[in-house]
Amino acid sequence: MTAQTPAALYPDHLDTLAARATAALERGGFDHLVVPSGTLHYQVFDDRDYPYAVNPQFKAWVPLVRNPGSWLVFTPGAKPRLVYLQPRDYWHVVPEAPSGYWVDHFDVKVVRNPDDALQHLPRNATRCAILGEPQSALGRYGAFAPNNPQPVLDYLDYHRAYKTPYELAMMREATRRAVRGHRAAERAFRAGASEFGIHLAYCQAVGQDANELPYGNIVALNGHGAVLHYTELDRVPPKPVRSFLLDAGASHGGYAADITRTHAADRGGEFQAFIDAVERAELALCDEVRAGVDYRRIHLDAHQRLAGILQEFGIIRCGAEEAVATGLSSSFFPHGIGHGLGLQVHDVAGFAASDAGGTIDKPEGHPYLRLTRELAPGMVVTIEPGLYFADMLLEELQAGDNARRVDWDRVEAFRPYGGVRIEDNVVCTDDGPVNLTREEFAATA
Repeated sequence: MTAQTPAALYPDHLDTLAARATAALERGGFDHLVVPSGTLHYQVFDDRDYPYAVNPQFKAWVPLVRNPGSWLVFTPGAKPRLVYLQPRDYWHVVPEAPSGYWVDHFDVKVVRNPDDALQHLPRNATRCAILGEPQSALGRYGAFAPNNPQPVLDYLDYHRAYKTPYELAMMREATRRAVRGHRAAERAFRAGASEFGIHLAYCQAVGQDANELPYGNIVALNGHGAVLHYTELDRVPPKPVRSFLLDAGASHGGYAADITRTHAADRGGEFQAFIDAVERAELALCDEVRAGVDYRRIHLDAHQRLAGILQEFGIIRCGAEEAVATGLSSSFFPHGIGHGLGLQVHDVAGFAASDAGGTIDKPEGHPYLRLTRELAPGMVVTIEPGLYFADMLLEELQAGDNARRVDWDRVEAFRPYGGVRIEDNVVCTDDGPVNLTREEFAATA
């Protein structure tokens, strides 16, 4: 066993969670932390359930993502308890008994009925910080119901930004899966597959279906790349095929990878040169992920760099500074430079001023940025600059004062390609940034 295996890293991870939970309970004035894994939800007027999504507060402690009806109990000074639902059910596959490197760290109680979990929870629910959804309530009249106390959530969510070595190991494995998928997807694209076919090739390579992935795959050919969250998956490829944008991740042990790549059908054409320019900017922005850096600064720097690319390719007729100052750059780069990443694709507390709450505002005129905190060692963020030729934004641009600053013939030349986005997952350290995405692409070149 090496020092970097999940089994070796997990005990320290659990110690970190215990210390954070103890401090959070003191903040809220509670004796116990109780976390349900979540329950199945059913569609209205139907007996079909929605895809189950585990409570992130639960999977932070145990790498279980397909176990509704289970519970985690932490009491400072005591061994954490896992109440594990293993129902008697001949309609569905019953979860296997708990096993793995993490099991011995818990007092495991197996129950056969969801309501039986109540006997293994603290007796007095009023002394518990219960973090979960309302549907997880147990007991007569829902007496044992999630209360989600804000001081507890503020503390836990704020500190969740700082990943433990165990969490980074899990994210590296998620990245390995996602990179396999991206390589398979590009091969399918080059072979002439449709968006749907590319999606299937991706899932096959990753070994996860749509419900296991951390978010719905964005598989966009040609102009569909201008739709930021395009998920329609056409069954027939367009003619001709010009470009391919893939924003797709993978999961491992409850943790996510989130990667985007853009490809040109003609590797020697102008759109490939445009992709290359965005990639150079993206790599420079990744290098800014350093301790003490205000993430908002990276976002504003992205606008400056991307506006320079627009000027370089003759798409705008003004300088980069003027394009940013007038808001012109936002017509082509309408989203934020990225977000926190971990147990959730858009990890929590992106705007938190401290572990006691409060908000750090977004830069004026940039409403879609998802992270405004100062970077510190252990944080993992995405860096995802993009330039798009989106019909709705171009229509608004053409009707406004900035229309005169645009070469519309050049816009029309690029519009059929949709757009470009390049996204990597980057760890902030005490030294230089660690680019999880690039490391894995290089390892599998």
